[in-house]
Amino acid sequence: MALAARLWRFLPLAHGTVRKPWLLTGVAGSWGRCCTWRLRGSEVMGNLGAFKRSLLFSALSYLGFEAYQVFSQAAVVHAIAKVFRVEEILEQADYLYESGETEKLYQLLTQYKESEDAELLWRLARASRDIAQLSGTSEEEKKLLVYEALEYAKRALEKNERSFAAHKWYAICISDVGDYEGIKAKIANAYIIKEHFEKAIELNPKDATSIHLMGIWCYTFAEMPWYQRRIAKMLFATPPSSTYEEALGYFHRAEQVDPNFYSKNLLLLGKTYLKLHNKKLAAFWLMKAKDYPAHTEEDKQA
Repeated sequence: MALAARLWRFLPLAHGTVRKPWLLTGVAGSWGRCCTWRLRGSEVMGNLGAFKRSLLFSALSYLGFEAYQVFSQAAVVHAIAKVFRVEEILEQADYLYESGETEKLYQLLTQYKESEDAELLWRLARASRDIAQLSGTSEEEKKLLVYEALEYAKRALEKNERSFAAHKWYAICISDVGDYEGIKAKIANAYIIKEHFEKAIELNPKDATSIHLMGIWCYTFAEMPWYQRRIAKMLFATPPSSTYEEALGYFHRAEQVDPNFYSKNLLLLGKTYLKLHNKKLAAFWLMKAKDYPAHTEEDKQA
């Protein structure tokens, strides 16, 4: 309203009539030499329509710019509020995860399953998988949750290819899905799984879990039964392979990055030493796994 009032004062017919001819003073020739032009009423009236249109256009342009600034500021405020909201949800989710509140965590994150935020999505993939792992989950529900987790992980990776956690959980979820798709799919997926674990380690060399999972990949193919090896050779020119020594290297590396971070890493250090016929070191790591405080279902299984 204030803007409209200011503009209205400049309109020649704001009060209905032109009371006086306009006097325009300009500079002609050199400094100090002035001349005055007197416009007749007919000249003013003849140019009035063009003048009003020009002024109206200027006013609308100004109003458009003001509106743009208002909307831009509102968009910035909304974006900032959205970032703070996501951070708040992530903090709550991480607290529930550390507290072992698997079902509450899943209930929280499923409210945001349509989110475009990679950090929310990979956490939802993890939560879906954790629900699938619970002893009370039926086989039918488990299968649905496994595929659901893969979809969330895939979306997280699409939203942010530089997220090490998105790579890690995408690889984990592909591995889980392989249990329902047969030996051929499982072996074919092995290459993809390895690629994403390696990418996760590259993006974050201090993430002990990614290193541990690479160790599991090596251990799995080191102990692959002979009949699966034969199938792999029939299906692929160079099937995936590894050794217990390679697996042991990853498990130790994970332990160096974050000592006692995971009961299963301790367990697999013991099992790998058993495979390498070193019973003394196997007993050492298996006792550490046995004494590890059980916070999750996996800890109890270990």
